[in-house]
Amino acid sequence: MRALDRKVLRDLRLLWSQAITIALVVASAIGGFVATLSAVDSLAVARDAFYTGGRFADVFASVKRAPESLAARLAELPGVARVHVTVEAAARVTVPGSSDPVIGQLIGLDGDRAPALNRVLLRTGRWPEPGMRAGDEMEAVVNESFADAHRLKPGATVSALVNGKRRTLRITGTALSPEYIFGGLMGVPDMRAFGVFWVPYDELAAAMDMRGAFNKVAIQLAPGASQPAVQDAVTRRLAGLGGAPAHGRDEQPSHAMLDNEIREQRVLGTVLPAIFIVVAGFLLHVVTARLVATQREQVAALKALGYRNRDVAAHYLKLVAPMVLGGYLLGLLLGQSLGSMLTGLYAEFFRFPSFRHRIEADLAVIGLGIVLAMAVLGTLTAIAATVRLSPAEAMRPPAPGRYRRSLLERIPRLKLAPALRMILRNVERRPLRAALTIGGVAASVAIVIMGNFFRDAIDAIIDTQFNMAMRGDVVVWVTDAVDAAAGRELARLPGVLQVEPGRRVAVRFSNGHRSEKGAIDGYAAPPVLQRVIDVDGQPVLPGFDGLLMTDRLARKLALLPGDLVTVEVREGERQVRKVRLERTVRDMMGLNAFMDREQLNRLLGDGDLANSFSLRVAPESRVRVLDATQQLPRVAGAFSKATMLRNMQEISARNILIMSSILTAFAAVIAVGVVYNNARIALAERTWELASLRVLGFTRAEVSMLLLGEMALGIAVALPLGMLLGRGLTDAVVGMMVSDQFLFPVVIQPRTYAWAAICVVAAGVASALVVRRRIDRLDMVAALKTRE
Repeated sequence: MRALDRKVLRDLRLLWSQAITIALVVASAIGGFVATLSAVDSLAVARDAFYTGGRFADVFASVKRAPESLAARLAELPGVARVHVTVEAAARVTVPGSSDPVIGQLIGLDGDRAPALNRVLLRTGRWPEPGMRAGDEMEAVVNESFADAHRLKPGATVSALVNGKRRTLRITGTALSPEYIFGGLMGVPDMRAFGVFWVPYDELAAAMDMRGAFNKVAIQLAPGASQPAVQDAVTRRLAGLGGAPAHGRDEQPSHAMLDNEIREQRVLGTVLPAIFIVVAGFLLHVVTARLVATQREQVAALKALGYRNRDVAAHYLKLVAPMVLGGYLLGLLLGQSLGSMLTGLYAEFFRFPSFRHRIEADLAVIGLGIVLAMAVLGTLTAIAATVRLSPAEAMRPPAPGRYRRSLLERIPRLKLAPALRMILRNVERRPLRAALTIGGVAASVAIVIMGNFFRDAIDAIIDTQFNMAMRGDVVVWVTDAVDAAAGRELARLPGVLQVEPGRRVAVRFSNGHRSEKGAIDGYAAPPVLQRVIDVDGQPVLPGFDGLLMTDRLARKLALLPGDLVTVEVREGERQVRKVRLERTVRDMMGLNAFMDREQLNRLLGDGDLANSFSLRVAPESRVRVLDATQQLPRVAGAFSKATMLRNMQEISARNILIMSSILTAFAAVIAVGVVYNNARIALAERTWELASLRVLGFTRAEVSMLLLGEMALGIAVALPLGMLLGRGLTDAVVGMMVSDQFLFPVVIQPRTYAWAAICVVAAGVASALVVRRRIDRLDMVAALKTRE
């Protein structure tokens, strides 16, 4: 074994504890990087495989009623490869033993059970058979997530209000579809409140009076076809048949939620591990630089004996390599474990035929390249100054530091204790080292804040949407707009205290060459049960003479208050109107606009119409009111705010706890790595000084105070800086995660700042106890030996 290799082993034995902390920081970086991105990659692979195998459509359209012969003419359009038409119906579903309102989507299943597009995959049981049930009973397969949430097995029954008539659905099995990978209402994952039921096509068509007709269209594009051109052609061909214009996957609810999740997690999987990598590089630089400083004479001797600069550099790279590679391998194992856990969490929301966690080779190679680059950069910058010295110059001890009064000591009439003066002078003598230490600790504070921010954000979203904006208890909606006087019928239900009508109209907003799809929500003036609340929690009145528009939509359309925007209605007669933008609002959900309901009706030339009603209900009457709405023929659906809130909290609370716990553990690793390494190296550098003080009569506690006091001062300064950094990091990450569907409010509660401080202080205390133990065991005789 070469002499330098033996020296590497000796140095590693001496630095074993510091090597472990550096390896743990590297492992945290690689673990977070690999776990997040591998889980997202696994999600994307499962999605693409299911889309391909299930022939997921590219374009979708709905109509009120169209003859089946029209399908052949749609297939003749340029750019169309396949067309699939079916009958679908939304239904109020009642599950035995549950009082929760459920919305069901009934889909007609062809006799061959292998539709050209959006194929259904049977998971358990058997396919439904037409004509197997007498009377008002139909067989059905149900989506897997809904069946699991309600523990429905083959043979179980649910009832559905289909076209105003109560029918029994007998479950024959469970299934999956690329069209319903994500299940929920209004973008909220709620497997209990939304179910998909595939029933025999002819029986559903008969129940909906749609024999020989269809109301849903799915289209697959030919290779190289223009999707916008096909959508326009399909919309023109279906004009006059009611429904909404054709749209792509971006507006398909399941795909939009899945795509948004993948994009958000890619942001988190890039930003947070980058912080760990930077901190790990900093630690490697500090440890190597201080080790080289303590081995200055050894480096000089090696150069005097003929070793070249590159030999010395290779020696220290070999010293760093076990720390980095050990951390990398541990990070891969950690990434595999955490990635599998994240994949399991995804599997609860997104259902695929095959969904397993995998780490692609290129991801592992990229991770290895990152840590190797970080190791080489951190090491070479640390040893550059020393190896450039000539042997004779390096043999001489470095010039003693210049100590002078600190800034605080220069303040008149300010008296400082001797120990504090020594601490301040040592910090000022090495400002860069102190700054880097403070920066590392501040980064750990910021990561704890970032990890726990999501809990605060979800709490703020729930409070804003469910308590401040949605102040009613039950929301009832109808398929087609009806006279707002229908609300009187709801008001007569026992237990209903107040009814407020609203209207939602699907539109396309245009300004020059810019256009975006969205909706106009018509609210009461002034709104009481359904309000607009901005991200700061302040109510905003809907537009009266014009539109109140979300700021994200206004920016996309390059609109300013006072500008005119073209509004093309995407339902009914497809009217086109010019409307003034009155003002904007930072809203959390979607790209929408708001208007006084009566003004919206006048704009469209309609009477006093509404298609939704918010109800304030006596608490003890909620279930009875929901049951009573099922007897009203025009009601298409209803949901309870309390039930949706409960289901959402059950899902989000656990997932947020897991996320914050992982990031808190990672941040604790960073804090321990930074604080412990700096304290250990400071102890190695100041051993002679501390031993001299002990000989002069200083107690162990007083000597420890000089070293640990510097550590405590660094943490004290890092805490407020870390809190500011955490706020800035949160702002940056939220900015990168903004989407059309959602805007996270940047809300950080005092408890989050307090928890971050507690975690970092606890890590500092643990490090201090270890260092204090080494100070207590200081060999003063050996420490005081010095060369002349």
